[in-house]
Amino acid sequence: MVKAVHYIIVILLISTSLITNAQVPDGAAKHYNEALRLRKNKADSTAYLTMQKAINTYRGYAAAYSTMGEWYFTDRKYDKAVDIFVQASKNCKDGNTAFALPLARSLLYALKPAQALQLIVSYGNNSKNKEWEKLRRQGRFMQDAVNNMLKDTVYNMGVRINTRYPEMYPSISADTQHLYFTRKVKNVDMDFYHTTIDSCGGWFTGRNLGSPTNTPNHEAAQTISADGHYLFFMRCDNRSENGWDQGGCDLYMSYTADTNWSVAQSFGATINTPAYEGMPCLSPDNRDLYFVSDKEGGYGGLDIWVSRFEDGLWQMPRNLGPQINTAGDETAPFIHIDNRTLYFSSNGLTGMGGSDLFYSRRVNDTTWGQPTNMGYPINTPDNENSISITIDGKKAYLSSDRDSLEGNYDIYETMLSPQLQPVPIAVLKGHTYDSLTKQRLNYASVNILDAVTGEKLYRFVTNRGDASFMITLPIGKKYAYDAYRIGYMSMQDTLSLIDYDNKVTEPLNYSIPMLPQGYQAPIHDSQILTVHFPINSASLSDSAKALIQDAMMPWLETSGYVVLINGYTDNTGTPIINEELSTMRAKLVADEIMTYGIDEYSVNWQGWGEANPQASNDTEIGRDLNRRVEVIIRR
Repeated sequence: MVKAVHYIIVILLISTSLITNAQVPDGAAKHYNEALRLRKNKADSTAYLTMQKAINTYRGYAAAYSTMGEWYFTDRKYDKAVDIFVQASKNCKDGNTAFALPLARSLLYALKPAQALQLIVSYGNNSKNKEWEKLRRQGRFMQDAVNNMLKDTVYNMGVRINTRYPEMYPSISADTQHLYFTRKVKNVDMDFYHTTIDSCGGWFTGRNLGSPTNTPNHEAAQTISADGHYLFFMRCDNRSENGWDQGGCDLYMSYTADTNWSVAQSFGATINTPAYEGMPCLSPDNRDLYFVSDKEGGYGGLDIWVSRFEDGLWQMPRNLGPQINTAGDETAPFIHIDNRTLYFSSNGLTGMGGSDLFYSRRVNDTTWGQPTNMGYPINTPDNENSISITIDGKKAYLSSDRDSLEGNYDIYETMLSPQLQPVPIAVLKGHTYDSLTKQRLNYASVNILDAVTGEKLYRFVTNRGDASFMITLPIGKKYAYDAYRIGYMSMQDTLSLIDYDNKVTEPLNYSIPMLPQGYQAPIHDSQILTVHFPINSASLSDSAKALIQDAMMPWLETSGYVVLINGYTDNTGTPIINEELSTMRAKLVADEIMTYGIDEYSVNWQGWGEANPQASNDTEIGRDLNRRVEVIIRR
C-alpha cells in the first residue's frame, strides 16, 4: 500500500521540483534538507517541525508539501496528510491538478470517501492513469461500507496477548479454550505462542510454545486441525541440501496424541518447491490442505492452492483459480469447520485499502463462489492479514496493524454478524471400538457419503492415541458412512441430520462399533512374504526384488487368487506421513509383482501406516520389524 503511494509522490516530487527549485529561497531549502536528514536519523518529531519551517519560509514549496504529505501518510496520520495536500493545492502553482491524486487517496484513508469521490470525478474521469480507476472503485466500495458499517465492535485483545512486537495468524481451537498465534520476537525471530482461557473468561498471558516446534529458524502462520492433534505451519530460512526446501519457506506438520508436540516433519517435494510455500490450513475432514505459494501457474503474486490427501498420498496441488486469486496477493486461507466457507486476506480485490479480509462459499468440490469483503470495521484502510473463527461461527479473531505503523500487527476479537458467519453445522465427536471387547480401535478409516447421491464427501482416520475423531457435517441432510480397519469387517450405517437444531452448540457423541473378521471366513489367506524397509526408505533394493520374485514364482502358473499387499511403518513421525510412506512402499511391491504378468485387477495394495505393529516400537529392532510390506495370497 505505502509503496504505491510512495511511487506516486516521488513522481510528484520530481515534476513539481523541476518547476519550483529555481524559485526556492536558500532558507527554505536549508530547512528542507535538514528535515530530510532528521527523518533519515529517525528524529521524526523534529523532522516534521523543520519541514514545516521550510513551508512557512516559502508557501509555494511543492517538494516540501509532497514530502511532508508522504511522511504523514506513511505514519498513518491521514487527516494531517489531507491538510497538507489541501494547503499545497491552494499555495502551489497548478496545485489543484498536481496534488489531486495524493489528496484523493489521503481522503479515502481518512475515511472520507464522499470528498474523495468528488475529487476523482473532477480530476480522474479523463485520466489514463490506472491509479485513478483503482481509487474510484475503492471510493465507491468504502462509501457503501462506511454508510452500512457493521454493528459489531472490534476489540484489541490487550497486553496479555499483544506486545510492541507483531502478533499475527491467530488460530482458535475447536473447543475455543486455546488460542495459538505467531509473534515476531524482537522484530527478528517468528515463534509460536499459546494461551488458554482463564476462570473469568479472559485469556492468560501468551507463552512461547517451545521446542521442538519452535527453532532458531522462523516458524509462523500455524493452524490447528479440528481434532486438535495436528499443528500445520510454515518454516522459513531452512538449511538443507535437497532442492525443494533450501533457504525458502516450506510447509511442516507436528503431531500430538496428548500434550507434547512431535518434531516437525516437512511435507516433501509434492507440496514444497523452491518457491514460497506457507500459511497452511487443513480442512476439518483432514482431506484438503490449503496453503499459499508464488510458484509457477498462479495468477499474480501469492496465490491460494490446495492439495488433496487421497489413497494415502498428498496429490499435486491445484490453484483455486481466478475466482479467488488475483494479480495481487491472496494469503492466510482459513477453512471453517463447516468445510463450506473459506476466509482469506487479499490486496488484489477491491476493499478498504491495504489487505482486506474476504470470504467465499463453496459451490462444489472444486469451485468457489465470488469473494465477499467482510466490511467495515472488520476491514480498515490499513492491513488485516489473517482471521480465525470459532466453531459456532459467532466470534472471530483477526490480526491487523490498524493501531500502529504498517506491519506492526496486533490480534483483535469481534463478534460476527449473521451474514458473515459460516454455514450451520453439526459436530460429531466419538471413537471407533471393537463391539465385542469394547477396546478402542485406533487408525480406523471412515468414509462419509451423501446418503442420497452416494457422493463421497469426507475421509478421516481415527487418532492413533485414543482412536478418537471429531468431524463436522452441514445440517439438513442424511449421510452414510463406511468404516474399515485391518482385521475388522467393514461397518456401514446411516446418520440423519435433517431435523438437527443448529442452535445446539455441544458436539454429538457418535462412536462407531466394528466387528472382527468373521469366524467362518469363506476365504483362505496365506502370507507368502514380508519385505522390510530401512528408515525413511521408499525404494526397492535388488535383493528385495529377488525375494519378491522367488515368493511369487510358484503362483505364476495358477489362477483364482488375489494378491493383497499391506504396507506398515513404525510409529516415528506423524500418522499422515506414515500412511503416505506405507502406501508408497506397498505400491512399489505391487508394481514389481505386476511386472510378472499378473493382472492389475488381481493386485490390491493399501498403506496402513503404523497400525498392526509386529513388535514394540520402543526399540530400534522392533521399529525395524514394523517397517514392512506383507504380501498375502487370498484364495
